[in-house]
Amino acid sequence: MTENEISAIVVDVCYRIHVKLGPGLFESVYEAILYHELTKRGLHVGRQKAERLF
Repeated sequence: MTENEISAIVVDVCYRIHVKLGPGLFESVYEAILYHELTKRGLHVGRQKAERLF
C-alpha cells in the first residue's frame, strides 16, 4: 500500500467520524473510534502510549 493510499484512508475515516459525531467529545473517544475504524480497514496502527517521567 502506498503512502497516498494510506493517507486517503486516514483522511476519509477522519472526515466520516467528524461528520457523524461532530465536535465536543473527549479526545480519547475520537482516538478509540479512529483506531477501530483504521484497523477495520486493514491498517496496522498503534494507540498513544503513556509517557514515563522516570
